Amino acid sequence: MNDFYKDIITGAVFLTGLIGFISGEFIISSTLFATAAIASNVNLNRKRDDTGHLSCD
Repeated sequence: MNDFYKDIITGAVFLTGLIGFISGEFIISSTLFATAAIASNVNLNRKRDDTGHLSCD
């Protein structure tokens, strides 16, 4: 799966969380926001590791 599809999935999870928050489903929306944040950070760190920048060694 390339980066474009990962970004689409992360965006869809975020929008689903936003819709859940508006409709009052606070526990579900919190979980979806956390999932989107973690997925976004994992993708960002993976891109940085692939380019060789910001290593923690």
